[in-house]
Amino acid sequence: MQAAETRARLDTLAGSDPLLRVDSLVAGYGPRTVLHGVDLRARAGQTVCLIGPCGAGKSTVLNSIFGLTDVRAGRIELGGRDVTRFGPGAKLREAGIAYVLQDSSVFPDMTVERNLWLSSRLIGQRNDSQHATERVFDLYPTLARRRDKPAGVLSCGERRLLELSRAFVMRPRLLLVDDPLIGLEPQFVGQIFEMFRDLREEEGLAIVMVEQNARWALSLADFGCVVVDGEIVQAGTSSDLLADPVVGRLVLGD
Repeated sequence: MQAAETRARLDTLAGSDPLLRVDSLVAGYGPRTVLHGVDLRARAGQTVCLIGPCGAGKSTVLNSIFGLTDVRAGRIELGGRDVTRFGPGAKLREAGIAYVLQDSSVFPDMTVERNLWLSSRLIGQRNDSQHATERVFDLYPTLARRRDKPAGVLSCGERRLLELSRAFVMRPRLLLVDDPLIGLEPQFVGQIFEMFRDLREEEGLAIVMVEQNARWALSLADFGCVVVDGEIVQAGTSSDLLADPVVGRLVLGD
């Protein structure tokens, strides 16, 4: 799929008024260029997954949107606002972009409750932090039972629930998530799926996700993008990508 065709397909999939719009993004780390003209779209309340081989540049797309790479060309807009040159702090506080990294980002010596309080205060919502925290505990009893425990003693699945719960507390417009299932105990997979559904349907977040388990990601997403060698080579509905034999051989292991 050529670049113009891919862009047109993304415009169709995301609709006429996308919350996130990425155009012709060229980015990398230091002298190394990883992304070569990436386009991406996502509207509010929509989940988009990035799938592709290891090392294709999927995580670099998320890092670039959040301000963690050297952007050499292209444009990133959120709600029509150019946020290309914003650093991570401004992306969070001013643009409303939150990022759940692949590596654990909890504060291990703080309790679960204080981790959530801090997330609220990072974006200046000091007065609402307790209410937002209690709402998380109402929604997710697994965390409520551990509210007074240091985050460092949580299981991998519990830590991932805590990291994603920050999205409820910080109330971003766009949530970036890198490999949410990595190292996860099987009993937590369903809870993570439900949390994503709540964030999308109840909170109206746009979600852009990278996940090595492509079948699981596509089962959750509204549409997917196939990333190869720093370019989006195909975009389509989840059902179309799952049925595509080329995608099956490249990504799904068929």
